Amino acid sequence: MTERVAFYAPLKPPTHPTPSGDRRFARLLLQALRRAGFDAETVSTLRSRNADGDDVFQDRLERRAAAIAARLIERFRDNPPSIWFTYHLYYKAPDLLGPAVSSALGIPYIVAEASRAAARADGPWRRGHALTDSALRQADLILQPNPRDLPEIQTFLGPDAPIATLPPFVDLTREGGGAATRPRNRADIAARLGLNGALPWLVSTGMMRPGAKRDSYRVIAQTLAALDGIAFHWILIGDGPARPEIEREIAPDPRIRFAGALSARELRRMNTASDLFVWPAIGEAFGMAPLEAQAAGLPVILGDRPGTRGLVDADRSGLLVPEGDAAALARAVRHLLESPESLAEMGKGARAHVARNHDIAGAAALLRTRIDGVLAGSRR
Repeated sequence: MTERVAFYAPLKPPTHPTPSGDRRFARLLLQALRRAGFDAETVSTLRSRNADGDDVFQDRLERRAAAIAARLIERFRDNPPSIWFTYHLYYKAPDLLGPAVSSALGIPYIVAEASRAAARADGPWRRGHALTDSALRQADLILQPNPRDLPEIQTFLGPDAPIATLPPFVDLTREGGGAATRPRNRADIAARLGLNGALPWLVSTGMMRPGAKRDSYRVIAQTLAALDGIAFHWILIGDGPARPEIEREIAPDPRIRFAGALSARELRRMNTASDLFVWPAIGEAFGMAPLEAQAAGLPVILGDRPGTRGLVDADRSGLLVPEGDAAALARAVRHLLESPESLAEMGKGARAHVARNHDIAGAAALLRTRIDGVLAGSRR
């Protein structure tokens, strides 16, 4: 009998209309669970994000969540799923459903990508922090794609905490294999965006919102200035409230093109048509876009952070530069553009790196093994 998985993503459900890395990874987790042989179903689309830590809003969220949890408990009482699986919880978006439902049904509670910030124990997000702590204590397994989050949770739960690494992953059969379509994709995109197909194409993907993403685009502007006189096109993929400000800062450079938000299919076409992926990664946890680019055979240049560091096979699939250092980023871009042989070799290394370390097949096998271990323990 196929084990059923109740899947929930409190920050952003996989059906949400706005593209983001969170939504992409939620969808990939569902695919990986199904590929591992589980019958995985999204059981709620409740978003628990409290952006400002507002107590009145938190009250409303918790009342609504309690009602939804009661309905789920009633729905599953006579035929409960094998496990509850929550993706991405932290103090701004705690899991208001999984702990209650899994406890009432007597099923294991598993989380993926949890983060903890001790500094939030007091202040506006104290309730979200406490709820996240409670969920972490209850968890039978904590799967971590971001190494930056490991030390805090390990310290909080102790050396015997049920934590396992889950490397970020993509579906290589979907993201890669586009070499045959590259000429057509490149010609179509060149016509649409007014690009010279004989020049190198750089591509960057990131939402255009205030905060860390905006800071990454500011570093791109500084990098452009440091690359004055070098011919290339730099395609920026993304949209959001900070776009007008970013355009004012970057658009005057004739090498820049704004492609806007793209569908998954359009993004794959853009990656296969381009030559190099560049992203400063300011404040980045980890990113799906660099993995998708490497799967398409693009070398990557990323700002060096704990999360992004694990996405790159340094000097084989791409280059890491100090976070926020536009001069170092410009030197890395210049180095690869002036060395077509290195660029081509890194492109091959990029796809090989994803195949070895970040493909959905490996993730599905890891999920099967880890979840089987939890289920075996719960049946003793």
